[in-house]
Amino acid sequence: MARRTTAATSRAPPLSLTPADARALLDYDRAVFDRYVRRIARLPWREAVRDRGTGHGSYFGTLVHILHVHEAWLVYVVPGRSRREIAARFREPDRSPRTWAEFRTYAERVWSGARRTVGGLTPRSIGRPVRAPWMPGRYTVRDAIVQTTLEEAHHLGELIGALWQRDTPPPAMTWIDVRRSPTPRRAR
Repeated sequence: MARRTTAATSRAPPLSLTPADARALLDYDRAVFDRYVRRIARLPWREAVRDRGTGHGSYFGTLVHILHVHEAWLVYVVPGRSRREIAARFREPDRSPRTWAEFRTYAERVWSGARRTVGGLTPRSIGRPVRAPWMPGRYTVRDAIVQTTLEEAHHLGELIGALWQRDTPPPAMTWIDVRRSPTPRRAR
């Protein structure tokens, strides 16, 4: 009897992702993330931290989780830090900011660490296997980079839905909107 191939049993070929592509994705992730931070930071604090019934509760909690994703994968897993280092970092109090000032400090730490990691990638290292203690299976640096971008997009989708529920338009987040150069204004 022939084995049926399903999405769960088939393996797609790896994405073609260069170090320059990885840097472009990280730049996009940061730019779109910053748009959402600016939008949500304009709200009263009680609205930013109010439970919205999303996976991470509030707008603020969801933004913090997005930072956790980038930090875990790009600052700890991809550079090959140990399970013990990762576990210790996950318990540090600065990963749970309680104010916008603490959030900004943590965000800068995460983005600068992610930038260092992605900035040091080579065509060879992007295919290197990596291992996250919380996720079984086989995957590469390339997969980790794509994972962070797609997980951020997923959580931004939660924010979009929650913003729409309060009739607040979300910021533009498409690749084209975020990456295009501003159109110069014509002199009249």
